[in-house]
This record gives sequence, structure tokens and C-alpha cells, in this order.
Amino acid sequence: MSNIDNELIVKAAEYIYRAKNLIVFTGAGMSADSGIPTFRGEDGLWNRYRPEDLATLDAFLSDPVKVWRWYLWRISRLKSVKPHKGYNVLSRWYRIGILKYVITQNVDGLFIESGIDKVIELHGNILRARCTSCRYSSPIDKLDRSSLPIICPRCYGLMRPDVVWFGEPLNPSILDKAYQLARESDVMLVIGTSGVVYPAAYIPYIAKESGSKVIEINVEESMITEISDIFIGLRAAEALTYIDKYLSRYR
Repeated sequence: MSNIDNELIVKAAEYIYRAKNLIVFTGAGMSADSGIPTFRGEDGLWNRYRPEDLATLDAFLSDPVKVWRWYLWRISRLKSVKPHKGYNVLSRWYRIGILKYVITQNVDGLFIESGIDKVIELHGNILRARCTSCRYSSPIDKLDRSSLPIICPRCYGLMRPDVVWFGEPLNPSILDKAYQLARESDVMLVIGTSGVVYPAAYIPYIAKESGSKVIEINVEESMITEISDIFIGLRAAEALTYIDKYLSRYR
């Protein structure tokens, strides 16, 4: 790292050490180091697939088999994915009481797998399905997938991935909880989000307006950078490992 990068890492560690209410807010860049492709950027999923064909309610109702095949393909790729070193760092911070809550746009469930149970999944969880009729919800691996589309075992309606699709609103109670956590934070660590997907993108702004220090980790500048107190231009696992190294000097 250059000297200026080193100074930023040290400053970020100081902010986190002094934080009384550290909240982490993440996007797809957090999962990228585990081998999960982001949605935007050079290798993003939306460069290869059209959202309107696979991630809308209209697409699902038009061809539920096609949509389920795509989601089951994505789920199959997750079976070989494990939380990377950055998740391990955050999990350790959570266990010792430094990190209070995670708000994530990711649907891969890696935070929960890493041992953090205070997680708000704004956009749902790809490993779950819910019924379009009776709202029954279940882990996908507990449902009959021998034929598609997946049918609800209770009412025999169509099951769909339990994620928020384009054109759908976020769950109001979940979003309100995320906004409240942002208002109560004194340091918000923003990792790997483009800051262009609303209403989730409001969360760092709410934190900033409430007096929170905003630390951004991203491989490139984003819409959040302009309000960040510290911008660290590294991948998530690398940046968190560096910060944890300096943070350990305070413990």
C-alpha cells in the first residue's frame, strides 16, 4: 500500500475502535471475493442476462420454469462458495461486540453462514422460496425440485424465489428497520455497493445526515464516495484484513 492508503487504513481502524454503534452496509462487491459475480461492472450478471427476462414478476408469470432454472443454476454455484476472509473479520468484530448489525443488499446468505445473526437482508434470500398465493416460505432445499416450477406443498400455488425483483417494493418494515439503524449508527462501513439501487442507496446518506462517520470500501468510486469520510480503494477481503490488523493494536 502507498503511504496515503496506509494512513486511511489507520484512520478507519481508529473510527471503528471508537465506534459505539458500528453498522455495516454491503452490496455485491462484498461477495465478489468469494467468487460470486456482481450484477454490474465488467463481469456483471446483467451484462449476460436481461433483468426483464429473469428478475421481474412478469418474467416469472410468463415463464416460471425458465426463471426457476436460472435461479437454481445460481444456487448451485453457491454450494461451493464460502465466506471469504473479510466475512471472517466482520464475524469476529460481531462476536466481540464491535459490530452491531449488518444491512445487506446481497441475497446469498453468506453473512449468516459466517456466524452473524443480526442481518437485514433488504433484497431477500436466494436460498429461500415463498408461495405466490398463501405466502408460505421455506428453504429451497426442503422443497420438491424434481419438476419445475416448484409447487407450494400447502396450497399447491406457485413458489417463487424469496428475493425482491425489479419493479417490486422492499418490505416496508425491513426498510424502516434499516433506516433506523442508519440513524442510530455513529460509524457506517459501506462495502462494495454502487449506490445506484434505491431505496437502499439512501441508507449511507441517512447515516451521514445523522452524524455518522462513513467509511467506504470499494474497488472504484461510487455514488457514495462523495459523502464518505474515508474511501479505501481495495477489494473487500483485502481492506478488511488490513483494517483488522491495525484494529488489533487497540485491543
